[in-house]
Amino acid sequence: MRILAIETASEACSVALFDGPQLLAREHHVLGRGHAESLVPMIESLPDRGRADRIVVSLGPGSFTGVRIGIAAARALGYAWSAEVFGYPTLALVAAQAWQPALRPVTVCMNGGHGEWFVQDFIGGLAHSDAVSLTPDAALAAGAQTVIAGNRAREFAELFGDDRLALDLLPDAGAVPLLPEALFSTDLVPTYVRSPDAVPQVPPASSSAMAERR
Repeated sequence: MRILAIETASEACSVALFDGPQLLAREHHVLGRGHAESLVPMIESLPDRGRADRIVVSLGPGSFTGVRIGIAAARALGYAWSAEVFGYPTLALVAAQAWQPALRPVTVCMNGGHGEWFVQDFIGGLAHSDAVSLTPDAALAAGAQTVIAGNRAREFAELFGDDRLALDLLPDAGAVPLLPEALFSTDLVPTYVRSPDAVPQVPPASSSAMAERR
């Protein structure tokens, strides 16, 4: 079975194509912005233009826009190729990358925007706490494992003033096979943790509706 992995939840944009456990090709770029323009060309650069029997995509938490772009692309390709589509939690992928070369407890700390961090503990290969969005002071008060991974790991580790190991990592589609199968879901709902930056405005009531209320 060929598997296409799509990861767009952070400033990194990455895709990887697998034939079973074997990695066929991978593209990983730190873009900051521009995922919408870069994702499809990156997929098309893979063997057979990335065509796969199964597609797995990051559900967040992370960039609201990036997560939605990845899910939309996965849905469209799944429909076009009649492929299965599954989602996975972004912070779990970062934790899995930090388990190398051995499984160990880890706190994932990623940029959450507005001065906050997305934080979650993983022990024994699975989540040990819920993902939360915290200010640095609140994250310090909550504590952390002796290994901290993510793109805010160094800043978090420095707050403790001890010898915690900080691993500066961004989620990478090439690491998707490290995730436990139980973490994949067919429910492709983005994980936001905190409210989206943009909230749809409620349209003003019509004059007739206002008259009726009077």
